[in-house]
Amino acid sequence: MAENHLIIFVKNPIAGQVKTRIARTVGNERAVEVYQHLLQHTQQITQSIPCHKVVYYGDFINTNDGWNGYEKQIQTGNDLGQRMLNAFREQFAAASADDHVVIIGSDCLAITPAHIQQAFDVLKTADVVIGPATDGGYYLLGTNRFYPFLFENMPWSQPELFELTELAILQHSLTFECLEQLTDIDEWDDYQRAIQ
Repeated sequence: MAENHLIIFVKNPIAGQVKTRIARTVGNERAVEVYQHLLQHTQQITQSIPCHKVVYYGDFINTNDGWNGYEKQIQTGNDLGQRMLNAFREQFAAASADDHVVIIGSDCLAITPAHIQQAFDVLKTADVVIGPATDGGYYLLGTNRFYPFLFENMPWSQPELFELTELAILQHSLTFECLEQLTDIDEWDDYQRAIQ
């Protein structure tokens, strides 16, 4: 029986290290509060999804922070691509042949359990699934195999990330589907619009 694996990338909510673009507008303490709201939302929407869930922390594993019942790991690697590549490699190494792996971050208040479930459903027929973000990146990526090229030489946090990821998938003759486009919370305005 195939199993679905959900990787959740989080940062430790440390002032000055999370939501730095929001902090420029409203200060570090408020930026941490925004990030904690994002973390709570991500916990809430992932709790009921029937799959193997792994939280990958940016700095250190926090033992009592609401992610109870989730496997906990540390992100390893020098940049986001390397950290994602390592997480996918670890999950596929522990997986069986028909398993699917999906990664989400903790920056999107619009994401719902239905988006994640849809991503797993797409992977029954497509090689890759992407949830594009309005800033040109993506809020979700899922695959049915370990494809290192998705994480190598990509313009992380740049507006052409989604486009170049799509191009790489096509160059490798893989099939993919997109979910609906959602907005990541990167600026204070994004957050204000999301909570209205």
